[in-house]
Amino acid sequence: MWTACKVKVQDSLATASITLRRCLRLGATMAKSKFEYVRDFEADDTCLAHCWVVVRLDGRNFHRFAEKHNFAKPNDSRALHLMTKCAQTVMEELEDIVIAYGQSDEYSFVFKRKTNWFKRRASKFMTHVASQFASSYVFYWRNYFEDQPLLYPPGFDGRVVVYPSNQTLKDYLSWRQADCHINNLYNTVFWALIQQSGLTPVEAQGRLQGTLAADKNEILFSEFNINYNNEPLIYRKGTVLIWQKVDEVMTKEIKLPTEMEGKKMAVTRTRTKPVPLHCDIIGDAFWKEHPEILDEDS
Repeated sequence: MWTACKVKVQDSLATASITLRRCLRLGATMAKSKFEYVRDFEADDTCLAHCWVVVRLDGRNFHRFAEKHNFAKPNDSRALHLMTKCAQTVMEELEDIVIAYGQSDEYSFVFKRKTNWFKRRASKFMTHVASQFASSYVFYWRNYFEDQPLLYPPGFDGRVVVYPSNQTLKDYLSWRQADCHINNLYNTVFWALIQQSGLTPVEAQGRLQGTLAADKNEILFSEFNINYNNEPLIYRKGTVLIWQKVDEVMTKEIKLPTEMEGKKMAVTRTRTKPVPLHCDIIGDAFWKEHPEILDEDS
């Protein structure tokens, strides 16, 4: 009797297996349609292998956005810290990012050379970074602008560029930090002329037309007693985000075997997170101190 039952079970399983295979084949056939040819129009945007993939975001119409939301001039620390918070959120969501650099209304994210996220499709890199960053900007706004309501959502545009070597990547990041210095020096003098000398924006622009860095430094020092080298590093150098181990103290309820109720105790744990630095990345010192960023295995 047991043998007969066993045979019936095996026959039933065999029949079910055949039916399942037929259904799968039918489903695969039904999934096809005469309209599917439109997929052939999708462009291949796969990033070149073994290259650094960089996604750079820029605020869209941020001059207007800054005016409407009463940003402090020439620099608003709230806005800069909010940008960094958004960048940290992006890095924590997309862990293949090894370093990020930000200044003003822009941030650059560098993915590992060997990353295979999103099958290295440029459109996926850009849309994931942009959507995560923009949504974080809205989500964390109140944490940094307590008394200023968000009047309308910000916009960010993005681009993807691949760099074939460590040197070209370092040159790219150096370019962005040099741009930070040039823009911040100009803005510092420009707004000093307006806020402290009473010039109009047109007059301040005319005063600075054709001036070199030395001229701008001289105006700041002689007319406003400002030594540009003493300005905060976050304004002059921008913000670098790298992964570092950090000790975090958290309160946790612990129940001891002899006690019915738990006790809350401070527990220290170590985790790796993106940490902001305000330092020079144009020279060699930074890269010698953090060789893991350009590690060939990354």
